Amino acid sequence: MIEALLMLLQADYVPACDQEKADQGIQQEMNICALNDFLAAEKQLNEQWAITSAVMKSRDESWKSEWDERPGYFNSLLASQRAWLKYRDAHCRVEGYAARGGSLEPLLVSTCKTSLTEARTQELRSLVEEPA
Repeated sequence: MIEALLMLLQADYVPACDQEKADQGIQQEMNICALNDFLAAEKQLNEQWAITSAVMKSRDESWKSEWDERPGYFNSLLASQRAWLKYRDAHCRVEGYAARGGSLEPLLVSTCKTSLTEARTQELRSLVEEPA
C-alpha cells in the first residue's frame, strides 16, 4: 500500500488511460485520459522546441547584428515561449472554472492545454519551415 502511494506521489508518475472506461463516461478515467493526451502534446512541443530553438540559434550566428539592436532570433523566441506558457496556463485555468471545484475541472483544463499546445507546436514548426 505504501509503495503504491509513493508511486502516486512521484512527479513523473501518470496513471495509464483506460479508454474503455473513459468512453463509458467515468469521470476519473476521462480526466486521466485527458491528462495523458496533454502530456503527449507537451512531449511533441518539447521535441519541436529543440528543433526550432536550434534553428533560431543558427540564424543568430549568421545574422549581421550591427544592422540593428533588436533581440536575436533565439532571445525573441524564448521570450515568446515564456509568455505563451503563462498565457496557456492562465487561459486554461479560466476555462476550467466552468466546473470550478468539480470533478470535470481537470478534464476541461487538460483538454484546453492539449488544444493550445498542439497549436503552439504547429506555430514553432512553421517558424522553421518559413524562409529566414
